[in-house]
Amino acid sequence: MKNPPIHIFADDRERQSPVIESLKRHEGVNVTVSRLQLGDYLLDGRLLFERKTMLDFANSLKDGRLFEQGIRLAASPLHKAIILEGNGNDLMSSGIRREALQGALITLTLFFGIPMLRSLDAEETARLMLYADRQFDSLASQTPPRLFNGKRPRGKRKTQLRILQALPGVGPNTAHNLLEQFGNVEAVLAADGQALLKVAGVGIVRAKAIRWAVGEQVADYAENELSI
Repeated sequence: MKNPPIHIFADDRERQSPVIESLKRHEGVNVTVSRLQLGDYLLDGRLLFERKTMLDFANSLKDGRLFEQGIRLAASPLHKAIILEGNGNDLMSSGIRREALQGALITLTLFFGIPMLRSLDAEETARLMLYADRQFDSLASQTPPRLFNGKRPRGKRKTQLRILQALPGVGPNTAHNLLEQFGNVEAVLAADGQALLKVAGVGIVRAKAIRWAVGEQVADYAENELSI
């Protein structure tokens, strides 16, 4: 039985990526290049992939994009994953410590709940996405095994609370207070130090830690901006 065609939307910022050409070489694959609001590749309207080369992963960690993208991905109702493309040698010029990279991987996978897939090059990235889409079809009719007895967060609010609790020093109560004060995760990330200090349970140290985690350097603040 012939497999149905796979329809892929590729973000136009990936237009020069060799991944698109690799995808087009596969039979039964239709690729449309357009602007995606989230992720780099959307397969059959159900699988969302963010592709990052090793160097881009390091650079996005440095400039703060990585966790902002991760939070938005985690909140998406689609099945999603980050594909990390390349090898360790690609990171030699990044200037990022190994510990920082490992910390980012821990946050994205364990706390944000985003699977991280590895590929060596663009061709393997293309094959990985196509294989995932085919496997989705083969597993759709099967009942997945129950792998744990704990409760999985359900609903958008619980997902938002889980994401906020990945920020340094933020527990369940503080996450609840942040969400009550700002309304959504994006507003929390955009809040400055003074706004954060108005939230119950957020002091100077925690406000600085939150701002640091979302990409803004503590040194950028004036001495009195986060004072009591």
